Amino acid sequence: MQKTETILLAPLNWGLGHATRCVPLISGFLNAGHQVLMAGHGASFIFLKKEFPHLTALPLNGYSMRYSLKRNLFFLLLLQMPLFLGAILWEHWKLKKIIRNYAITQVVADNRYGLWNKKVRSVLITHQLFIQLPKSLGFIAPLLHGFTRLLIHRFDECWVPDFEDPELSLSGVLSHGKPLPKNVRFIGPLSRFSNYKFPQNFIFPDLKPNVLILISGPEPFRSCFEKEMEERFAKSRQSVLMVCGKPGEELPENKVLTDQGTLIKVSHLSTPDLCFILKNTPQIISLAGYSTLMDLHALGRQAELIPTPGQTEQEYLVSFHNSKNNPGTR
Repeated sequence: MQKTETILLAPLNWGLGHATRCVPLISGFLNAGHQVLMAGHGASFIFLKKEFPHLTALPLNGYSMRYSLKRNLFFLLLLQMPLFLGAILWEHWKLKKIIRNYAITQVVADNRYGLWNKKVRSVLITHQLFIQLPKSLGFIAPLLHGFTRLLIHRFDECWVPDFEDPELSLSGVLSHGKPLPKNVRFIGPLSRFSNYKFPQNFIFPDLKPNVLILISGPEPFRSCFEKEMEERFAKSRQSVLMVCGKPGEELPENKVLTDQGTLIKVSHLSTPDLCFILKNTPQIISLAGYSTLMDLHALGRQAELIPTPGQTEQEYLVSFHNSKNNPGTR
């Protein structure tokens, strides 16, 4: 008989993707009879609490990085490395109390490198085994990858949400470089839409958009992408639905009339509604986050994928999928 575990699951709060891809894991744990507690903060934590309102949710702050439109993103993150390391130490210390207070037997952390403990089974979820650097900094790649392996080896296992076969890979060299950490286990892409029973209706039954725009990511990039898309479709004759990626803001439907068409903005869509609209909208536009790629793969859809400026991971993913003759990226 399988032992019942008490599992703590905690995603990173950089956009919603780290939380959305944890949905099938949480559902799988619950279906197997395990007890699940969730930990986090910000929009990703709000999303999980809406998806699983019956589960215990523990506040656990993470890495609060600052971003700028005027400075190179990677250099800005590099300058904040001491804060990043401090946050890792803080959450590692905080985890000890959570394990003791809630009798946790297993920890599953999505890109939160401090959430490991020698007394319980600790699992890290990440596809970024080999972080991509700007070409001008390629010479420090061995040092960075060595540091990443050091962090990963703190965990009992590292689950990579991708196919093990490089020919089928969605993440390319991000997770298929060499040498791989010894504790890596490829678990296949993670999407809340995998094996999902597609809904037959939509929250706005009269709305049949020609274009779906998914706004996501950290500020200020999220707001800039939203503004860019508003300007792009200001004179469009199409019906456009923009999902703004703000689950904590219960904003009313906001309809913006363009010259010949309609642009409707909503703060957030539930999983059934987003599944329906993703499956039925002819054109999809989104930033090139890896979780978005996994969702599109699960639904058999393509999209116009736009990399966040200065984010080398997304720039690589767009280039990688273009090289695989995916016409939905640019």
